[in-house]
Amino acid sequence: MNQAARIQALIELADDIAAGGAADAATSAYFRARRYIGSKDRAWIAEQIYALLRRRARLDWWIGRVLERPETAPPPPARHRVIADLLTQGWTERDVARAFDGDQHHPAPLSRAERLLVDKLAGQTLDHAEQPASVRGEYPAWLEPALMRFAGGDLAALAKLNEPAPLDLRVNTLTTSREEAQKRLAAAGIAAKPTPWSPLGLRVEGRPALGREAAFQAGEIEIQDEGSQLVALLVDARPGQAVLDYCAGAGGKTLALAAAMRNKGRLVASDISAARLERAVTRLRRAGIHNVERRPLGPEHAAWFKRQAGRFDRVLVDAPCSGTGTWRRNPDMKWKLSERDLAELEALQGDILDQAAKLVKPGGRLIYATCSLLPAENEVRIESFRATHADFDLKPVPELWSDLLPGPCPVDGPYLRLDPAHHETDGFFAAVLQRQPKEEAAKTETPPAEEQEPASPSQ
Repeated sequence: MNQAARIQALIELADDIAAGGAADAATSAYFRARRYIGSKDRAWIAEQIYALLRRRARLDWWIGRVLERPETAPPPPARHRVIADLLTQGWTERDVARAFDGDQHHPAPLSRAERLLVDKLAGQTLDHAEQPASVRGEYPAWLEPALMRFAGGDLAALAKLNEPAPLDLRVNTLTTSREEAQKRLAAAGIAAKPTPWSPLGLRVEGRPALGREAAFQAGEIEIQDEGSQLVALLVDARPGQAVLDYCAGAGGKTLALAAAMRNKGRLVASDISAARLERAVTRLRRAGIHNVERRPLGPEHAAWFKRQAGRFDRVLVDAPCSGTGTWRRNPDMKWKLSERDLAELEALQGDILDQAAKLVKPGGRLIYATCSLLPAENEVRIESFRATHADFDLKPVPELWSDLLPGPCPVDGPYLRLDPAHHETDGFFAAVLQRQPKEEAAKTETPPAEEQEPASPSQ
């Protein structure tokens, strides 16, 4: 593909994402439908679309300024964003005119508004002194108070949320060791180094196509952010236990829990989406895991979950959340979240915690986790839960760390709170709550919660 054809592909993909598709899924679908696009062109288009998403707020600010668009106007067309991006990244008026010539597989000629953009933006830089903090920081203005509470006013910490994330792997200890996996990757020309916190992690240099590697196909490695690995390790799942992954999704943490259990014991993966659970089958087989039972959530399965009350040693609730901690990987997500969405998520998280708590046996543990940075979804959620569940005690993470993981604990407080600025992981939160033994629980005065159907972990 020549450069103009690449630009046209970028515009088409940006249109697909603007229409509502998630960036990763839209990108995969776009390339599947156009298998004629070569690997180098795919790599360029994929890199540019994510860069475009990371610069969206500043590009929209420039487009609004030049075209005098009111603040209430709908988002600008993808073509406008691509043109503005090219110009603020150093393209000249002549460069744009050459690419937008209307030839076959090239972008259509510039409209009148687009010619104005080219005229006004040529030679401009992306940043401008008059841009508000939310525009410079590339986040929704309505989330600014909550994000500032997370960052303590540190704009550099917020800026980290807009940088590309590293590629982390978790080594499957059922089949190999971290050292052996590192050697096997090196032999394939892939450089990787141990992650600083997780004893199972490797951080890969660059963006190699891991799906074709022998180590991946043999189930020796799985792509998983180091922070996600630490959450799974804090569950402290052991061989022979009964463990429930209550919001399992496609099974990333389920795989880690099964490896920790050495395929011994009972591991149940549950999710509102039976299709997501079914997609996990291929990953489980590849990893050599055979102790996982899949159970969909929903009203039709409520009776089964009711019969499981008090039967699990560990219940992991990887709750549906705003995903603010994963913005580095999913920069499009921040613009799809609304205040109403957040309020609904907070209510759902409370319902899920209430239902999951019933499944924990006396002396067992409930682990609540999100990939959110917002206190309302994290500390506030746990404080609210504890106010109505006096039979659950908070287990401080630093006390657990020394028994479960090597090296110093990355946090001081009672919760696991990770973020890109301080730990180079995605943003994660986790709280470990232990249910009191029966004799202790009998002393509490909290009335029993009413029987309800299990809450669905996603909408």
